[in-house]
Amino acid sequence: MRRQQPIPGIVLAVLWFLASAIAQAEEHWPQWRGPAQNNVSDATGLPLTWSDTDNIVWKTPLPSWSGGSPVIWGERVFVTSASKSDRAAGEGDTKAERDPGGPDLLLLCIAKADGKILWERTLDTGNQFRQKQNDSSPSPVTDGQHVWAATGTGAIVAFDMEGNQLWKTNLQQMYGAFGQMFGYASSPLLYDGKLIVQVLHGYTTDEPSYLMAFDAVTGNVLWRVERWTDAEVESPDAYTTPTLLHHEGTTQIVVLGGDYVTGHDPQTGEEIWRAGVTNPKKITNCRIIASPVTAGGMIYAQTRKHPVTALRAGGQGDIATTHLAWQWTEFGGPDVPTPACDGRYFYMVEDRGAATCLDAKTGAVIWGPERSARGTVSASPLLADGKLYFTNEDGVTTVLAAGPKYEVLATNELPGIYVLSSMAVSGNRLFLRTATHLYCIGE
Repeated sequence: MRRQQPIPGIVLAVLWFLASAIAQAEEHWPQWRGPAQNNVSDATGLPLTWSDTDNIVWKTPLPSWSGGSPVIWGERVFVTSASKSDRAAGEGDTKAERDPGGPDLLLLCIAKADGKILWERTLDTGNQFRQKQNDSSPSPVTDGQHVWAATGTGAIVAFDMEGNQLWKTNLQQMYGAFGQMFGYASSPLLYDGKLIVQVLHGYTTDEPSYLMAFDAVTGNVLWRVERWTDAEVESPDAYTTPTLLHHEGTTQIVVLGGDYVTGHDPQTGEEIWRAGVTNPKKITNCRIIASPVTAGGMIYAQTRKHPVTALRAGGQGDIATTHLAWQWTEFGGPDVPTPACDGRYFYMVEDRGAATCLDAKTGAVIWGPERSARGTVSASPLLADGKLYFTNEDGVTTVLAAGPKYEVLATNELPGIYVLSSMAVSGNRLFLRTATHLYCIGE
């Protein structure tokens, strides 16, 4: 028998480094919808059930409610919020009178281990109620050395991890007032040292929509391109967040809104392709809320309920017909929640709680629509650990089995009405923001 040889030290070091890198990747949720912007996590051991007293690692009171979702890097969690309101308890309980929170817009840094607030910074002032949201809706983004936050007032602010401000600017002061009917809500996107921001509007302005990139560290404008649309009245408005398309060694920025989905060069902002597939009847109130999704060489474009359109990546120019893979025109399309996709299955939850699973490549129905959640759903579904999690506006999270069989695994309730935020994942824990608290949920 051959004598077993010891593993060289350099090999052990490489194996340790790779294992550490994988473990660290599972710890980070650096932006809205996670590392790949598709609301999919490789985490395992996530909790199935919880309540306000069961499987709660910690909960931290927050100054006010927000549509912004938590982002995580290492031992730090970041959330946006309005400041505490001066209204008395019980005031503004109806939707039309909802309390927007206090006047200031905040970024909070919270310790992942115990929920302690490490620091709080003011991003801007002038918070307002915007029909369904307030001006703290954009989620922050981080690279582990810096954190960036945007507000509905137009402020873009960069900090280091200790809360020291690095730079600040305001989109409305630079390029004119926002013109969306329901206020600005797009989250920034971070890629290759660039902070990428979109403004898609037109209802109350004649100013063009645009896509732009800042140098993430200095705040210098690297490029800005106008994004053409022939959408009318409210249809130019979009509350979507841009995403990245990685395909055959190239990366593009995907932007959805104004009756079109478009692909852009991240170095220049130049438009590479577009498809006018989201508003075939050219209705005038086709604003878009659910963001684009990319997975497995496909681009998924939502609109106001339907159609949901799948396009094959790799095109140039007008790809509306040449790269069309499938369209979903039936009941069950989402308006607000952004779908989740792992490249095999495409999961969508519409606003009244009906869930549907499609074959990601063909659009064939795997199951659904199934009425899975009571109440209104605005948060985007999370696909992780063989489960599909989604939370309604009343703080009730439904857990379904992921895959080809429809099965409700659990229903979990937390107090805190008007939950708009989507879940984040780090390690084997879930992070959920309600109107009153940030919860860390774990076995």
